[in-house]
Amino acid sequence: MASFQHPDDLRGAAFVDVSLRGARFTRADLSGVVMRAVDVAGADIDAPWLLDGESTLRVNGVDVAPLVEAELNRRFPGRAERRAAGPGELRRAWAKVEAAWSAAVDRVATMPPGTADVSVDGEWSFAQTVRHLVMATDTWLRGAVMGVERPYHPLGLPNAEYETDGHDLSVFVSETPAYADVLEARADRTAVVRDFLAAVTAAELSAPRPNPWDATYQETVLSCLHTVLEEEWEHLRFATRDLDVIAERE
Repeated sequence: MASFQHPDDLRGAAFVDVSLRGARFTRADLSGVVMRAVDVAGADIDAPWLLDGESTLRVNGVDVAPLVEAELNRRFPGRAERRAAGPGELRRAWAKVEAAWSAAVDRVATMPPGTADVSVDGEWSFAQTVRHLVMATDTWLRGAVMGVERPYHPLGLPNAEYETDGHDLSVFVSETPAYADVLEARADRTAVVRDFLAAVTAAELSAPRPNPWDATYQETVLSCLHTVLEEEWEHLRFATRDLDVIAERE
């Protein structure tokens, strides 16, 4: 099977009368791709940034992006509030995040032992997803907003971009931690968010903060919190998707 990887650059390439059946694209930039007279039966697209900026996704001339957004909000009550603006709204939005994730954790507890560590199609397991959310909270709240000098919990799990950007990985454990320890770390970090939101003021939300990945860019406390909320809902979607697959295999 042919394999293309970074730094292969296929921008502007034309694929005519070729078969891409069963191909898999991971962390690939397909923005602006034009497909005509293609068979996409059974295709599975996961694009977390579908509605960023002016993004559209047209299928047979219909922009389906708003339809996808509406359906996801229906499936995940509370997701629509991830752009909450005021302190009270943010507190309510976070309460719904916690409730949704609590239900997911409870679901895993009813499934066969070891489910939390099962990977579907090479994706993060449930436990790994939870570990990544610990890191996301540390990056965008403890680090960017609160200014904690060493914000990272050792059980956090960095994403691929963090690993390839030359950051120090020694702060994170290399072995697979016990699931109970992961849940304990997660409970600690969700409490950090809850406590911060309990005291934050409208004025504080507009205060500037350096972007944690590039200090030359400025964020606001509010935009950092929006990123935390976005991470929570997107990764809940990933985790729920894979739990459904695991359940079907039982």
